[in-house]
Amino acid sequence: MSQIFVVNSGSSSIKYQLIDLATELPVLGGLVERIGEPESDVADHTEGLQRVLALLGSDHDIAAVGHRVVHGGSRFTTATVIDDAVERGIAELAALAPLHNPANLAGIRAARAALPNVPHVAVFDTAFHSTLPKAAYTYAIDAALAAQHGIRRYGFHGTSHKYVSEQVAEELGRPLASLKTIVLHLGNGASVAAIDGGVSVETSMGMTPLEGLVMGTRSGDLDPAALIHLHRQAGLDFDQLDTLLNRKSGLLGLTGSGDMRDVQTAATDGDAVAIGALAVYCHRIRRYLGAYLVHLGGLDAIAFTAGVGENVANLREEILAGLEFLGIAVDKTANRAASRGNRMISPAGSPVAVLVIATNEELEIARQTAAAVTGNPTR
Repeated sequence: MSQIFVVNSGSSSIKYQLIDLATELPVLGGLVERIGEPESDVADHTEGLQRVLALLGSDHDIAAVGHRVVHGGSRFTTATVIDDAVERGIAELAALAPLHNPANLAGIRAARAALPNVPHVAVFDTAFHSTLPKAAYTYAIDAALAAQHGIRRYGFHGTSHKYVSEQVAEELGRPLASLKTIVLHLGNGASVAAIDGGVSVETSMGMTPLEGLVMGTRSGDLDPAALIHLHRQAGLDFDQLDTLLNRKSGLLGLTGSGDMRDVQTAATDGDAVAIGALAVYCHRIRRYLGAYLVHLGGLDAIAFTAGVGENVANLREEILAGLEFLGIAVDKTANRAASRGNRMISPAGSPVAVLVIATNEELEIARQTAAAVTGNPTR
């Protein structure tokens, strides 16, 4: 296969990349924004895809199209060639991801209509975490009710966690199957995964991407009784609670800004609110680190990735401060060096390697798409 067209369709956007599998480099890429909005001249996803394909022209030999799909539930546990039945399955799972799956599906339908003669593949954020043991994915509520409504931990950011864990093995020159790794995907959305021999055994996001770490606008972990209290005492209905937790919490709720750059700047200037918010942010991550080290029964590597994980050196130091007794340390010179590539930031000879890995979800989607079409397993 030569070139894979990767599509990441949001509710009002299409992010795309054309990847040459021979070099694993993007030929081109871009973003169509504000689809369907009053001020836009792009009416819908179909028109948006047509514009993208017009930019590609006829010089590019698209062998397959890979689509990011957020939620595969328990049904889709690997990259899957899309047919009408798979489309229906993705639509049926929209109840578990109402903000994501319908948008992903709009892109799939538009792309299948525009490119009917090439295979289309759905690559699910949840698939990598389908290996979670039952004890890790089960919530302690009425079992029959949970089964009826699909209430369990699914986990997300799976393409990133898979890609990064494999990159760690390459950087260390060790077999993936021999490594116990914790991956910290820290962006506007954030999650942590415990990966044993390339297999996900624990992850912080749950039935939805809301659970777990403090994020840009999402609360992460919260006592569910707090929601009952807010409903009874503050009169917040379900839609208001949903908006509160997903769009008005996290760093935004704590500081007034959901952008880590703003919070960092304020903290550097001595703002006590920002300093306190970063303490909460790091504390939550450290809690998961400790738990996952126990679940793994040892640790070979910690990898930081995504926008915050790759770019905010002082947070990496803060998150791992004082963990030398576990064999975890950061070389401050290496950590603060200007670099955009993969790099080791732990001192030479450390029992636990600490790395910064540039995630590449588009490349991972392209690899899985090619594997699904050809029948060859991904590496």
